Amino acid sequence: MPPWIWKAVIVFWLGFLGTILIRYAYDRLFSLLILVLVSLFLALAIEPGVARLSRRGWKRGRATALVLVLLIVVVLVFVVAIGTLVATQVADLLQNSERYVNRTVDFLNDTFGAQIDPGDVNESIQDPNGPVQEFIRNQQDEALRLSVTALGLLLQGFTVLLFTFYLVADGPRLRRSVCSRLTPARQRRVLDTWELAIDKTGGYLYSRALLAGVSAFVHWVAFQSIGTPAPVALAVWVGVISQFIPVIGTYIAGVLPVVLTFIDSPFDALLVLVVIVLYQQFENFVVAPRVTARTMEIHPAVSFGAAIAGAALLGPVGAILALPVAAMAVALSAASGERHELIEDPLVDMEEEKVRTKRRERRSDQSAGKRRRLRRGRNR
Repeated sequence: MPPWIWKAVIVFWLGFLGTILIRYAYDRLFSLLILVLVSLFLALAIEPGVARLSRRGWKRGRATALVLVLLIVVVLVFVVAIGTLVATQVADLLQNSERYVNRTVDFLNDTFGAQIDPGDVNESIQDPNGPVQEFIRNQQDEALRLSVTALGLLLQGFTVLLFTFYLVADGPRLRRSVCSRLTPARQRRVLDTWELAIDKTGGYLYSRALLAGVSAFVHWVAFQSIGTPAPVALAVWVGVISQFIPVIGTYIAGVLPVVLTFIDSPFDALLVLVVIVLYQQFENFVVAPRVTARTMEIHPAVSFGAAIAGAALLGPVGAILALPVAAMAVALSAASGERHELIEDPLVDMEEEKVRTKRRERRSDQSAGKRRRLRRGRNR
């Protein structure tokens, strides 16, 4: 055999063993990788606020702690408000289940011509061996598992906060350590990329917060008009969940107000569902493309595809992180390479942009004319 065969066999088996070790380490460290990615996202998101406080004389450690505490307070207030609302409605449902069942059955009989006996339904619900009571007992058995899951989420949240604090509070030293091993040209490239990541992450949060505010206001007006319970809390729930959970956030957000309204009035629940669906279409085609284009400069189709790809790779966390990553990738690709003047062709004409340009020129001419008339009046 040729002498290189033994070297090839050794290299093959070393590569095979190295691949197995890398895959084993990846499987064991996957959860830690997700936590680090979330921490990096939060660090980029709060960096502008911390930098602003730092320029005003705050130490970066104190500024970072203040921003994180404010973030924790906002999240806790939101969770407590929604949890209290749900608990109150569930307790009311359990106490007045017979009245709600009678009302729902009457609605079904009157609307769809059904022949359902409310007494039979209430008897089935109260039956100790019935499916409803069995379901309630099963949920009570799941209380311990849910408590353990909640404790695990709290520990993961604490880990994310620690990572975020160290990344932001010691950010300048981290960037100096990275740049000290690079040439000046590469240092500038790394710092520009870092600044671009901060801008795109901030743009993502700004666009999501703006869309959440608009959605919450519209749904508050609608819920208040319909008469849903706790319209402010439900409107904020729909606005926040629908914007910060891509793709399926709207469906998750719409379940709670529909269910809580259905308990009190099935017809009002149908109205709530119609409002949520109609507003989602209005947001997808009118509001979201304009806000996203101005804050993140990313095409709506790219953002939708990025959210789906991120969810396929990393689950819900990947869906949330996909939009700022896609925006940063688009910006980097746009900044690199040479650009040329476009030729005249109907396929590349943008009539809306032409109309906007003409309007700006017309306004500029009108403003210039007003200034000339004012100067003439002063001269006279």
